[in-house]
Amino acid sequence: MTPGSPRLPLLLLPGLLCDARLWRDQASGLADIADSRIADLTQDDSVAAMAARALAAAPPRFALAALSMGGYVAFEILRQAPERVTRLALLATSARADPPKRAAVRRASLALAGSGRFAGVTRKLLPQLVHARHVDDAVGQEVMAMAERVGRDAFLRQQQAILDRPDSSDLLPTLQLPTLVGVGDDDRMTAPEESRYLQAHIPGARLHVFTACGHLPPLEQPEATTALLRDWLLAA
Repeated sequence: MTPGSPRLPLLLLPGLLCDARLWRDQASGLADIADSRIADLTQDDSVAAMAARALAAAPPRFALAALSMGGYVAFEILRQAPERVTRLALLATSARADPPKRAAVRRASLALAGSGRFAGVTRKLLPQLVHARHVDDAVGQEVMAMAERVGRDAFLRQQQAILDRPDSSDLLPTLQLPTLVGVGDDDRMTAPEESRYLQAHIPGARLHVFTACGHLPPLEQPEATTALLRDWLLAA
């Protein structure tokens, strides 16, 4: 960008049990070049409705960055309004539907939460979400606090949306926009092979692997994530 250029519109999509805190450091760190908006994905029980709500609040055209469940919504945005997206960043997400074992785990968590046994993100669950070095530090605390703020009712809606989401594999070869794919090397929620699949099937996509990182790079490695998104936004 040249001095005086308008800032780039950027729409950021959080993941399951995440709120705007997930992307806070990136929105702040990119404020000199990007006008960031963080979508609310807590109100709807389908990715189609989530995408429609995000689009209604978004500028006419925008760069789109998403993490995990946000990636499922990003694919739906690209189905509903592909002409509005100028570039795409997909972190810790997958285009493929859940395998049966993973879907069964989701249904079990829905049943537990529906019966009133919603614990959010517990200390026991943190090793599945963040690298071991963050389990007992401020990052782990932030993850648990986000889940508590989002709460049980939104969790039920989000899990249902995830279970019902379409497989987006067929969409990937049709994408004709600058695409960044990122994943932590220790991501236990969305295997790094899913990001390699995205990179292999989206024309021209670039893959970045965060070292010593779990499922939440924007929180676990905020400076590295911000730098990566800066390069992606400014790339020709």
